[in-house]
Amino acid sequence: MRDVQKWDTGLRRLVRRYREPVVVQSLRSATAATIAYVLAVRLSPEPAPLTAPLTALLVVQVTLYASLTNGIRRVNSVVAGVLVAIAFSLLVGLTWWSLALLIVAALGVGHLVRVDEYVAEVAISAMLVLGVTAHGFTAWARIVETLIGAVVGMGINLLLPPPVWVDQAGESIEDLARRVRQLMLRMGEEAAGGIPWQRAAERLHEARRLDNAVTEVDAALRQAEESLRLNPRVKDSLLHRVVLRTGLDTVEICTVVLRVLARSFTDLAKASGPEQLFPPRVGETVQQLLSEIADAIVSFAVLVTTDLSASAESAEERLTAELHTAAGTRDRLAQLFLEEIRADATNWQLMGAVLTEVNRIIDELDTEHRSRRLLEELDRVARDQRTARPWVARLRERLGVQERLWRNRTGLGGRSW
Repeated sequence: MRDVQKWDTGLRRLVRRYREPVVVQSLRSATAATIAYVLAVRLSPEPAPLTAPLTALLVVQVTLYASLTNGIRRVNSVVAGVLVAIAFSLLVGLTWWSLALLIVAALGVGHLVRVDEYVAEVAISAMLVLGVTAHGFTAWARIVETLIGAVVGMGINLLLPPPVWVDQAGESIEDLARRVRQLMLRMGEEAAGGIPWQRAAERLHEARRLDNAVTEVDAALRQAEESLRLNPRVKDSLLHRVVLRTGLDTVEICTVVLRVLARSFTDLAKASGPEQLFPPRVGETVQQLLSEIADAIVSFAVLVTTDLSASAESAEERLTAELHTAAGTRDRLAQLFLEEIRADATNWQLMGAVLTEVNRIIDELDTEHRSRRLLEELDRVARDQRTARPWVARLRERLGVQERLWRNRTGLGGRSW
């Protein structure tokens, strides 16, 4: 029985390892490059058509949208470079000064045709074609190989569709929320006792380092957003993208406010000197409030990354209850702060700042605030799409896509958000 359990555990680890972006990308790229080379050997006049597998490597990306856009830009860059080289070969030939003009002209053309990161590819293609005697032969071979690599790269994405990286992005958002929770719990424990200002300053530095974590989560979310675009397996991809993006925005705002809160604690610790950061009764209330808010942040992250409606409803009920409890504790803390200020108004500004900061986090996590934020973002995206691509908006209206999106967004109280 133990051997079976070990084998099952190892198999699960292997499956998880297979879904990692690096492993998926390596397998798909190697497959595409090999197929492209085999086809190019048969179709290209070149004896070693390495441009085809190189193009396939560059075209095959983790997401379908990235593969499609990279394939189009790659083909455009090669064709543009070949045309520039043919024009120069007919006019001036190859000299040191014509090579310099060729590079400048090719780079300029690359920016004009908007091939983005493949601007250098325009100049490379132009130099390779201009540097050989049989211009037509080399130009044709390079175009054929590039087309083969691009077609194979995009075909691999259709035959072996890339995964949707929403789960990974959701896990990263939850991990960030748990890191925020751990920091808030430590700050609450230290607020209940006397701590030197150096210890409070360490918590401030930890809060500042959360910015790096937010950047990493943002990168994972961008990958998830790209995997949803042009993906036939995902319905209402716009809604998914907006839900995750606005969820990360809320968690990021909480990290910013937490950094300000840590700064207020540091200033209070400096002003208190060797005394306790807060009186015993106030410190216990601060600890309780930070603990309740920390739990609410995690519940919020779970809610915005939950797909099943039943689980989402449970997460929403839990979040609502935690916010209600935190609001009651906040009101009690406000009364205690008022009593302390009446007795000694020395640090009334810092106490008021602490109350303002915890209140801001509670407001950001509020479900009604979240629903309004989602509706505003959906409206903004819809306006931008109609302005940038009116023909796409008309097509979506004819296909009924916009109507379905509006029907889904009316249920934002359940799983729609």
